[in-house]
Amino acid sequence: MLVKCSVNSIDVENIFHSVTLVPRFEYSINLLDDIIDVLFSKQIELKESNQDLIHDFDESDKIQSDALKLEHLIVYSLEILLHVKKNMRRISNISSIPEVLPSSIPMIRTVSAQLFGIIPNCSQKLSEISVHLGSIVIDSAALTTARFDFSQSNIESTTLLNEVKLMADCKLNKQYPNLNFFKLCNT
Repeated sequence: MLVKCSVNSIDVENIFHSVTLVPRFEYSINLLDDIIDVLFSKQIELKESNQDLIHDFDESDKIQSDALKLEHLIVYSLEILLHVKKNMRRISNISSIPEVLPSSIPMIRTVSAQLFGIIPNCSQKLSEISVHLGSIVIDSAALTTARFDFSQSNIESTTLLNEVKLMADCKLNKQYPNLNFFKLCNT
């Protein structure tokens, strides 16, 4: 027995778009995990190589200052990406995407720009993630009829970036108690 049913073309389109969100989202998470692993390894490497600076740091030595600034940048970048990953894990359904992801995209772009000259491969992957997440945000907004306030999203990301910078400063101040990271990294 056949039953006639009509399918609204808009419903089919919405189903199609929502199905395509999951692979892009999972791919983005996997890329992010890879980048976090690289940064974590780099952080350990820098911590070990900078260990001698705890006792023998010379502020006038540019090589030593640059080594500590690089470690700070890696710690800062890693903390940002861990925060982004935590946010991404908060997404439970399509309607939570427009609420959670928009502020993460500028954070990812910030890290990508900072890593461009240091770890270009990670920078490129972060750019790719930001493109995927941007398309996911747009598609999810179309499906849920969400609206965006980009200025609010920028305020949120700037606030989070400042909080993470403070966390990175504090973490390195504990690691190198004789150094003033606030002064070193803001000059």
